[in-house]
Formats: sequence, structure tokens, C-alpha cells
Amino acid sequence: MISLGIKRLFDLLVSASVLFLFSPLLVLIALAIKLDDGGPILFVQDRVGKKRRIFRCYKFRTMVLGAETIGGGFTVTANDARITRVGRLLRLWTVDEIPQLVNVLKGEMSIVGPRPWVPAQAACCSPADSRRFNFKPGMAGWAWIHGRNRLPWAERVRLDLWYVDHWSLVLDFYILARAFVLLFLRDGVYGAESGDGSPETQTDKSL
Repeated sequence: MISLGIKRLFDLLVSASVLFLFSPLLVLIALAIKLDDGGPILFVQDRVGKKRRIFRCYKFRTMVLGAETIGGGFTVTANDARITRVGRLLRLWTVDEIPQLVNVLKGEMSIVGPRPWVPAQAACCSPADSRRFNFKPGMAGWAWIHGRNRLPWAERVRLDLWYVDHWSLVLDFYILARAFVLLFLRDGVYGAESGDGSPETQTDKSL
């Protein structure tokens, strides 16, 4: 389909341009993370992509080493003590997700699409809802601009399915415009203040 080809071309142009133009800033961020606690710069986590293919998703590390084994596990809240000093600032402005542009370049993600789930979340997806995996996961999506992590799990799934069923290039550009505005409002960065590890309490911004 021509529209999907244009979408892929857009992904390549945007991801390559941003990584190149902001490379000095990315180096400074990497240095700040390293100086903060001496740990790894990147947090790499398995995520579920198109057709349920597993890929390694990249983020700037924002939490202490071994965060997934202490405190709330994979659930992250606004006052989470595991978030580092640098990490709190990165999360506030969603800068921690910039390395996902590498995933976009590799064709594992798109600029716009349903947010990538961890395998545990995907395992809870019903067969009727599995068509959300017909599209590549995105850095911003329809559910993202309607509340991000503060949305109930079922509502996020419903919005993801709506996007898949109504996708168009025009819709993608609308989502991008809304996402750009919402970045400055910083609403919905975190979900519930507590969780039990179930899909409903896990956010797509976990760790």
C-alpha cells in the first residue's frame, strides 16, 4: 500500500534527522546518566511488535540498577524512589524515549502507533483484541494523546483498536500535532500510584 510506504519513509526521515540534529544533546544526556550513578546509559527491554514479534526496545535509563526486582516491580509511579535524579527530569519531558528512534530506524517501531507492550501485557490480550498487533508499535499513539498512562487498561486497548481500524496518514499527522502539544503539558506521564503487577496497573512507560 502506498500510504504505508509513505508512513515508513516519514519514519526514516524523522528518526534519522532527529538523531543527527540532537546528537550533541543526546551525548550530554548520556554523560549525565553515567555521572549520576555510574550505571548503564540505556535500559533495554523486550517489547512486542507487529505480528507479536519480540524486539529489544531502547530507552535512556531513568531508574536505579535492578529496579524491576525492588519496590513496585515494573510499575512506576510519580513518587517512585527508584527513579534517579537525572531520570526524573528525563521522564518528565519524555526525553528518555528518544533512543526508540533507533527502533524506528530498524523498522521495529513507527513514530505513530499503539504503544509497545511488554510480553506479560501482550499475553493478557484476548484474541479479539489481537489486531492491535497488525501495526508496528509507535512512540506516540491514539491512546497516548487521550491520557497516556492515566487511562484504564481497557480504555487504552479500546483506543488502540480504534486507531488500527481507522488508520490514515491524516490521522497520524493529527496524533503527532497533539502529541507535540501534550509534551509540554506533561499530563499522564505516570499511571496509578500503586499496582499489583496486573496489566491494568502496568504502564507503557514502565522502567
